[in-house]
Amino acid sequence: MISRDDFEKIDIRCGTVIEVKDFPNAKKPAYQLTIDFGECGIKKSSAQITHHYSKEELKDKQVVAVINFPVKQIADFFSECLVLGVYDETKNVVLLQPERKVVNGMKIG
Repeated sequence: MISRDDFEKIDIRCGTVIEVKDFPNAKKPAYQLTIDFGECGIKKSSAQITHHYSKEELKDKQVVAVINFPVKQIADFFSECLVLGVYDETKNVVLLQPERKVVNGMKIG
């Protein structure tokens, strides 16, 4: 179990995908996302979401991500945030997203 204080250390925000690129150097199929988190800045993320989402479908989609993890190097790419999703029954990721459009950078609570 973690405490509420532990949970509150995790900075989870909503942002909009502004760019999507293929990531051929990833071990598993993935995209390189550029996400606008408003006042929190623009961050990049590697996301293994190619099964359910096309690049075109992801552009302008709002996503939920943890933005205060240390940068993680994945192959030749530096991932600055962790986009959140739910694993479906075949272990493919379904993105978490707000039920309606919100301002980029809004904190999840």
